[in-house]
Amino acid sequence: MANYSDLMAQAKSLMAQAEQARKAELATVINDIKDKMKTYGITLADLGAVGKKSGKPAKTKSVAEPKYRGPKGELWAGGPGRKPEWVRAVLAAGQDIEKFRI
Repeated sequence: MANYSDLMAQAKSLMAQAEQARKAELATVINDIKDKMKTYGITLADLGAVGKKSGKPAKTKSVAEPKYRGPKGELWAGGPGRKPEWVRAVLAAGQDIEKFRI
């Protein structure tokens, strides 16, 4: 019966072989796909590929009309969620936010 270190060495060797096999097969598959795309005139757009996505949805700007204008011209719609820094600074200074209503 093999001991732990021998088994770990075998496992490491097998993982390296598996990675080599994966890379070889991947190269073959990619070349096959490229050939078929060329043969049939398929583009990346046909496949729905627009570009790389980070997995996070893009942030969107608020569509609500601004209700407040900050001291430096910043705009805020006054909706729920985190208040902009300038609003927090105004409130912390004890000022009335309604003074900044548009």
